[in-house]
Amino acid sequence: MKDGLLLIDKHSGCTSHDIVAAARRILRLKKIGHCGTLDPAATGLLLLTVGRATRLTRFLIRAPKVYEGAARFGIVTDTYDTTGETTSEHATDALSAPEIETAMDGFVGAYLQTPPPYCAKKVGGVKYYELARRGEKVPDEKKEVTVYEFSTLESWQPDIDLRFRLGCSSGTYARSIVHELGQNLGCGAALAELRRTRIGAFRLEDSLTIEQLRERLAPPTPESDEAGGSGAAPAAAKTAPAAETGERPAGSAWIPFDEVPLPFDQVVVDAQQERRVKNGQSVLVRDLDGQEGDWIQLLTQRRRFIAVGSVVERIGTRGVAVVQPKVVFN
Repeated sequence: MKDGLLLIDKHSGCTSHDIVAAARRILRLKKIGHCGTLDPAATGLLLLTVGRATRLTRFLIRAPKVYEGAARFGIVTDTYDTTGETTSEHATDALSAPEIETAMDGFVGAYLQTPPPYCAKKVGGVKYYELARRGEKVPDEKKEVTVYEFSTLESWQPDIDLRFRLGCSSGTYARSIVHELGQNLGCGAALAELRRTRIGAFRLEDSLTIEQLRERLAPPTPESDEAGGSGAAPAAAKTAPAAETGERPAGSAWIPFDEVPLPFDQVVVDAQQERRVKNGQSVLVRDLDGQEGDWIQLLTQRRRFIAVGSVVERIGTRGVAVVQPKVVFN
């Protein structure tokens, strides 16, 4: 487990960096990153890049996200979630389920979103939450995001948090959406719970918690060695960590580097093209649907992932194109 993707189910009360730090200790590797932050109170899927896969972060971080969560009506907080200080309270007697659903439908599509004042977005190298904690004005910079789905998971009842599903583009703040929903309804709302269930093609059900990962990769203890009896394997074999055996102790939570699915087309190159790609030289490929500027995942005939390239020129109308390697893995 030196190069690839690791799917982790983040627990509440820790930062995304805490998860990365824990994974570095467990795998005994320093080169680990992640593809999209989760707030400390949020749980769910965190996609870690390991080894060579850290160079794929920029291609994976833009994947759309899916969340399940809960919105609490009648309150407004400074952080836009229930972990913050309540700044106002409002009656919810006039709210109805049809009214809420209509308001939620209004978010579907592209719109300009204002990030929460307490978030990790930076301005001039300073994070928004650092400005907010110092009592300084936080910029009101809007960003276009896309909401693919914002729907209820169950019918809303008064005095009960609204359960919802949110499908959105990368960089969308669920806290802001819930806050704006409350504003549109005239009663205020705060995010009470959030769990990420999907990042592009990656699913929460395939992930492991950090504790499960630690247990699966831990070498056998002396006690378990003794329990093996006289028919047990030799000591050297028994004490080798699973991460060093070539097995997949993390199961579906581990995706080896050569099997990483990227959100663009794949091209298999022949032996001569492979040599050119490894030297950073362009190659002529056929049967390609991509347009100029599109990214391409380049594989060898043995399905080894060797580079990410870009279509620099289309030749004719029969799928022939020139691909220039941009990120090469030797």
